[in-house]
Amino acid sequence: MTALLEGLDSLLPALEADYRELHTHPELAFQEKRTAALVAERLAAQGGWEITTGVGRTGVVAVLRGGEGPVVMLRADMDALPVKEATGLPYASTETATDDTGAEVPVMHACGHDLHVAALIGACELFARNREAWRGTVVAVFQPGEESGYGARAMVDDGLFERFPRPDVILGSHVGPGPAGLIATCPGTVMGATDSITVKLFGRGGHGSKPEAAVDPVVMAASLVLRLQTVVSREIAAQEPVVLTVGKLQAGTTAAVIPDTAELGINVRTSSAPVREKVIAAIERLARAESAAAGATADPEITSVYHLPMTVNDQASAERVAQAHRDHFGAGAVMTMGPTTASEDFGLLATAAQVPSVYWFYGGLDPQAFGEAFAAGRLEDLPQNHSSTFAPVAGPALSVGVRTMATAALPWLAAEAADAADATDATDGAGTDEAGEGAERA
Repeated sequence: MTALLEGLDSLLPALEADYRELHTHPELAFQEKRTAALVAERLAAQGGWEITTGVGRTGVVAVLRGGEGPVVMLRADMDALPVKEATGLPYASTETATDDTGAEVPVMHACGHDLHVAALIGACELFARNREAWRGTVVAVFQPGEESGYGARAMVDDGLFERFPRPDVILGSHVGPGPAGLIATCPGTVMGATDSITVKLFGRGGHGSKPEAAVDPVVMAASLVLRLQTVVSREIAAQEPVVLTVGKLQAGTTAAVIPDTAELGINVRTSSAPVREKVIAAIERLARAESAAAGATADPEITSVYHLPMTVNDQASAERVAQAHRDHFGAGAVMTMGPTTASEDFGLLATAAQVPSVYWFYGGLDPQAFGEAFAAGRLEDLPQNHSSTFAPVAGPALSVGVRTMATAALPWLAAEAADAADATDATDGAGTDEAGEGAERA
C-alpha cells in the first residue's frame, strides 16, 4: 500500500491547482467539455492510459493495463449545479450557463464533484507512476450528468461495459459535510432510490379581478403542495426513511393574470420498492383529487422525469474496502453509518454490469470548525452539499479523496492479492481435474 502512495505529497500542489480550476469553471450536466478536456490532458501526460472521450456525450473513460489480474473501475462525477456561489473564496465561480429550459442560470460546484474529479486524477497518477505496486487493470470513469439523473445511463447506453474492460468491482465515493479525515462506510443499502416527478395542473385563465370566471391553478397547486406533506406524516410508517420535497412550483407571468396552468416538480426518496410504489400512488391520487375538487379543465398531467435505484454496497467488498481504509488511516478514522436518503446514479453502473460495487463518504470540512459546531450542537449551521456556501477545505479533503480511492482498489490490485488469487485459481483447477479423473475412473 505504501508503495502505491509513494510520491503523493509532491502531486498535491498540482492537484489542488486543478481543483481550483475546476471549481472556478463549473459546467452543468452534459456540458462538461472543458472539464473533460482537462481530464484527458492530465491523463495523457501521465502516460500509459488508453483515453476515450465523448462517452455518454461528454464522459471520459481511461484504461491502464498492468498485466493479468482483476479489473477495477473507479468512478468520479463531473457536473455542477445551477446555484449562485456565495462562499467568498478567491476562486469562486462567477459562471453562468443555459440550462435545458433555455434559461440563463448561475453555475457552481455546490456538491463537490470538482474535488471528485481532481481526486480521481490523483489516484490515476499514482497507478500510472507506481506500476510495480499493483497487477490488473484500472478503468477510470469520469461521468457526466450525475445531477440530471441521466449520466450513468448515458454511459451504459454508449457501451461502457462493451467497449471497455468489464470490471470485477466498481468503486465510488463522495465528499460531504463531515470533518476532513473522517471516512464513513455502510454495508448493504447505502443510499435510497429517488424519483423526479412533474405534475401539471390545468385551470382556466382570466383577469385577476374576476377569479369567479376562471379556474385558478395557483390555488390548486398551493393546496396540493400542502396535501403532499401528509403523505409521509400520515400514510407512511414512522420507521420508514422517506422524503417528499416539492422543489419547483411555477405558474403565471404577472400578478394581474390568472394563468391557465401550474406545474410542480416533486422529488421522492425511498428505501424500499413497496414504499416507493405507495408514495407515487399517493401523489397521483392527491393530484387528481385536487384537480377534481377545483373543477379543473383537464386531468393532471403526471410525468416521471427519472428514477434512480437504491445504491447497495456488496457486503463482502465493502468490508474489504473498509479494512483497507482502516489499515491506512487508522481504525478511528473509519466509521460505519446507516443508509442515507440521498441518492446517486452510481448504482446504475453496478446494476448494468452485474458486479459488486462499493460507495463510501469522506469529510471535506475544516475539522476545527466541525468540532466547534458539534460541541455547540449547531451542526446544521455548517455548509451542506448543494448549498451556495459548500466548499471543501481543498488540501486536506483532496489528500483524503486520492488516498481513499487508491487504497480501496488495492484489495483487488495489490500484487500480493493477485498472486494469492492466481494460487487459488491453480488449486481450484487442480481439484477440478482430480475430481474429473475420479469420475472417469468410477
